[in-house]
Amino acid sequence: MSGSARAVSEREITSRVDLCRPDGRLNPAAVGWSRVPLHRANIRGWGRTMRWDYWCVTSGEQVFAFSASSLDYLAGESAYFLDRRTGRETTSRGLLVPGHGVAFSDRAGEGSVRIGAGPLRINVDETSAGTRLRLRSAELDADVLVRRIPDRESLSVVVPWSARRFQYTVKDVGRPAEGVVRVHGTPYRFEAGEALATLDMGRGRWPGAVLWNWGAAAGRPGGRDVALQIGGKWTDGTGSVENALLLDGRVHKISEELVWHYDTADWNAPWRVTGDRVDLTFVPEHVRTADVRRALYMRSREAQAFGHYTGTVVADDGEVVKIPGLFGWAEEVYRRW
Repeated sequence: MSGSARAVSEREITSRVDLCRPDGRLNPAAVGWSRVPLHRANIRGWGRTMRWDYWCVTSGEQVFAFSASSLDYLAGESAYFLDRRTGRETTSRGLLVPGHGVAFSDRAGEGSVRIGAGPLRINVDETSAGTRLRLRSAELDADVLVRRIPDRESLSVVVPWSARRFQYTVKDVGRPAEGVVRVHGTPYRFEAGEALATLDMGRGRWPGAVLWNWGAAAGRPGGRDVALQIGGKWTDGTGSVENALLLDGRVHKISEELVWHYDTADWNAPWRVTGDRVDLTFVPEHVRTADVRRALYMRSREAQAFGHYTGTVVADDGEVVKIPGLFGWAEEVYRRW
């Protein structure tokens, strides 16, 4: 895949704002990005209305991830566990039609997320200590606490395809986590001081088909808090991008459409992500693929690679920050609704 990076002009939002106008269309004042979640996702009615919360918790030995999502008349749920030592995967999936027993908060970091029916039961609750993640299925039983660090920033972005099609996303990358995930009854512990968790929250109204790239990684090389958040394709041409470096708790916004290079015939080959401020190589360690079709029109095709990023990213003040093998993931996902 070829191309060149393109700069975009983005506005930083610094006060609370509603995502939608009273008529349900995108509020122009909501378009931009913020360092903390400031948007209220006041979406009403039907029309490819998507709500989801995705969490991924990583450590040196394992990966645990789950997604709770709602699309108008249905709800989806999935969970994934990877033993990095053996490469063994464990998955759980469910689909609720109609999507009853489901609740999503309108603001990131406030309220709760619930899926209380179906083969997976998911509960996400904000507590005084942080965000508590609980999940139960036939295969998995998880209870993980994601710590909240005072004054640590995250990235929120509104992507405007049109007044009727838009997406609000929150990427909160690399928060410390601890807890236990049981896989068919066998406990796997995520230890405090080692495990890191990332949130991808989405609220919006989507077009009928979307292709995206997403990458994230985090760690503490040399004692610094370093996290990457990068994306592509789905935001191209909108004037908004979801790219940032998080350094010692502060977001350094990268306002350019990055270029992703990878081989769709060999997901295990190295990936490259480049731009004026970004020069990264991603080497996969393990690749997860899925291609799920439902009914005649719905499809979810994805390739998610877990591995390590190396390279450089330029901070806002011009510092060239070395990325020395941060563990994370890179993915290509296609959705048709």
